[in-house]
Amino acid sequence: MISVVQLGTVDYATGLRLQKQLVSLRKEEKIGDVLLLLEHSPVITLGRNARVANVIASPERMTQQGVELFECDRGGDVTFHGPGQIVGYPIFDLRGFATTEGKRKTLGAVDFIRRLEEVLIRTCADFKIPTKRLAGLTGVWTDAEAIESNSGITSESPALDVDKDSEAKLAAIGVHISRFVTSHGFALNVNTDLSFFNLIVPCGITEKPVTSMREQLNREVGLNLVAESISRNFGTVFSTQMLWVEAIDDLLGPTIGVPMQRPAEFRQLHEEDDTTWA
Repeated sequence: MISVVQLGTVDYATGLRLQKQLVSLRKEEKIGDVLLLLEHSPVITLGRNARVANVIASPERMTQQGVELFECDRGGDVTFHGPGQIVGYPIFDLRGFATTEGKRKTLGAVDFIRRLEEVLIRTCADFKIPTKRLAGLTGVWTDAEAIESNSGITSESPALDVDKDSEAKLAAIGVHISRFVTSHGFALNVNTDLSFFNLIVPCGITEKPVTSMREQLNREVGLNLVAESISRNFGTVFSTQMLWVEAIDDLLGPTIGVPMQRPAEFRQLHEEDDTTWA
């Protein structure tokens, strides 16, 4: 079973600290697998493989736009998180999931990432947005050929200039795995202000744009509806039940062997100051 917690807007420093504590509890088997769904206030993050040169905005410009800058231990390069984007942090023990052959053994890192992509591809399909994977790149991308096929639009149509070879990135993925327990995860652009991506070279990729569900559908998309779709597709792809809980505190308690003083520690997250800045 995977417990789902929808947190609303969380600043990135708090998100990092929360993940760290949940990972520790998961390693100690004091909680089960958890999926955090949230939004971040505007922030640029640099993964382990990030090149600082891919942050093209000056510190002054980022300050003016209220954007923070963080280094973190996820995989990948530079990306942006902000309002209107659903960020998902799976805190999973990969030893608990069946492989594609149905055997109960540790799920590998690559297979885990492929499953995250599959969740997001299915979620986009729920909203009639065709997406796909791209060879050699991690994430989820719009499928221009499928869009043309479904709409009857061709590359010769005068009403819309369609580049058959172009794909736009709709979701980014970057994870960290320690002693089989995962952290970090994915970011799906739902109603995201895409102008923030002009501050960086997203994921170090210059030749392909970033898009959002709103841009693809020409309308606002309900974040709660997308969150429900994500949860449902996690259940399908990871072959498990999903349990929505109201708050982080609900993961803890005597029924799973966690001392009752733990919730107070989570409520004090905003008062801690142990984050490394980029």
